[in-house]
Amino acid sequence: MHVTATVWILTICGLAAVATFDLVVVSRRRTPISRVTAVKWTTGYVLLAMLFAVFLFFGYGASASSQFAAGYVTEYSLSADNLFVFMILIARFKVPSAVVDRVLHLGIVTSLMLRAGFIAAGAVAIARFNGVFYVFGALLLYTAVRLAFTGMDEPANPRDGTSIRFLRRALPTTTNYDGAKFRTVVTGRRLFTPVILVIAAISVANVVFALDSIPAVFGITKDAYIVLTANAFAMMGLRQLYFLVADLLRRLVYLDIALAILLAFIGVKLILEALRGSGVEEIGDVRLPVIGSDVSLAVVLGVLATAAIASAVRTGRDRRRAK
Repeated sequence: MHVTATVWILTICGLAAVATFDLVVVSRRRTPISRVTAVKWTTGYVLLAMLFAVFLFFGYGASASSQFAAGYVTEYSLSADNLFVFMILIARFKVPSAVVDRVLHLGIVTSLMLRAGFIAAGAVAIARFNGVFYVFGALLLYTAVRLAFTGMDEPANPRDGTSIRFLRRALPTTTNYDGAKFRTVVTGRRLFTPVILVIAAISVANVVFALDSIPAVFGITKDAYIVLTANAFAMMGLRQLYFLVADLLRRLVYLDIALAILLAFIGVKLILEALRGSGVEEIGDVRLPVIGSDVSLAVVLGVLATAAIASAVRTGRDRRRAK
């Protein structure tokens, strides 16, 4: 699909305006975000994504709209990994509850700007080298197998990460927080607070997870505009989703299996597209199938719904056995 420079500029300005408005609201909030508030904001961001899908439908056709919807849902579902990591980082850095909202917002917005670079590089590579699909497909299949056998294990201590160690050396940092301030005065010296370290840790973790999720979205659409906007809408709603489902995610016992299936499906789809791009239309007497965006969307929604229902059934059965 052809997106003019004007549409690109307006889209980026619109996303920046939403992020700025959200930051203003976060900065004015003095109490921890409630479950009701999280529901309202999460619903608002989902509706915003739906409106954007409608815009794509009337502006660029049903195919573009369904590709965005599939990419958005895929990115949102894969963000479950991010939420687990956020919980661990916030616990280990002992972030005060009133500050969590702000550090999540700034960390996610920073990582989204970094992700834009990955998306641009991926789009250029795909346009020039068909072999990139083989690499992306193999990466997703490897991740799917690892996730299926190991689940979402706890990552290494973020305090031991190279980027965090570098920041500690480069920026004189206190051990205590001073509200949501980035800097504070201690014995006459202006020092950074741990807020800057938490934001950096969240940003790095979110970019690392992009190595899996961005290839997955590229497996649904090759259009950089759709990949970027699907990532942006999913990331913007991720902070509110953290407050809404942080506890619920632990009850989705089959979530890791569902994500493994999704990654394997998209990995196979990418390899099939790479084979067709190399001129291979059939293997033996078997013609290679063409998996459209509507099929991708149906598979993503179907797998996630099945995992949620199966998890609810198992949780209910375990509770009855415990009585």
